[in-house]
Formats: sequence, structure tokens, C-alpha cells
Amino acid sequence: MTTATRTNTNVLSATTLLGDKVTNASGEDLGEIKELMIDPQSGHVAYAVLSFGGFLGMGDKLFAIPFTSLRLRPDEQNFMLDVPKERLKNAPGFDKNDWPNVSDRKWGLEIHTYYGATPYWEANVRKVS
Repeated sequence: MTTATRTNTNVLSATTLLGDKVTNASGEDLGEIKELMIDPQSGHVAYAVLSFGGFLGMGDKLFAIPFTSLRLRPDEQNFMLDVPKERLKNAPGFDKNDWPNVSDRKWGLEIHTYYGATPYWEANVRKVS
């Protein structure tokens, strides 16, 4: 069995991204990627689920971050989310045992709006036929 590496950042396996740290532009730790949510109809990675807060996995709050709001920094094997730590603390989040309906477009629009992102289902994306 081979281990996935990050030598090619154009295509990565989802498992290589899970557990990656997320920082902001100031270098503050914002948490880590726990899950990737994929829209199976469009094939888009819709959200990265970020775990933030708590201690040793206890009391963590989860946040669905529009995947387009994250910038991969392959040299550091982490992502950058351009929001202040306080803004993330006040972001709409959820408990690991009580997930929102992530396929609900009204909920998704609120999340995308909070992070200033265009909803992935409205983005003008070129489809391969």
C-alpha cells in the first residue's frame, strides 16, 4: 500500500486533507479539517467541516466552511481561511451530534453569505461533457 503525498497539488485525496490545520492570515490557529462535504450531483466539494475550540476533542464546535473560502498552502500542509478568530467564534456552527441539513440551500446560502463566498451551486463552473 502506498501513502498519498502532496507532490501534485492539483489533485489530492480527501484523506490527505482530513486533519489539516486551518489558520488565518495573521497565523492564528482556527482548528482542523474534520470532514469534506461533497455534492454528489455536481461533484463539487461544497464544504470543509472545521473543528474549532474545546480541549482534547471535548467541547469542539463544528463549522461548515465553503470550500472556496479556503486556500491550500501545500508547503505548510494547511489551509488559510481569511477571517479573524473572533469572526469564526461567532460564526454559525453546530455540535458533532447535531448536524444541520447541509443539502438545504437556504442554510447553505446563509453559510456562504457569512463567509462572503459565492454559493458553489451558483458559481459559473465549466462542466466537462
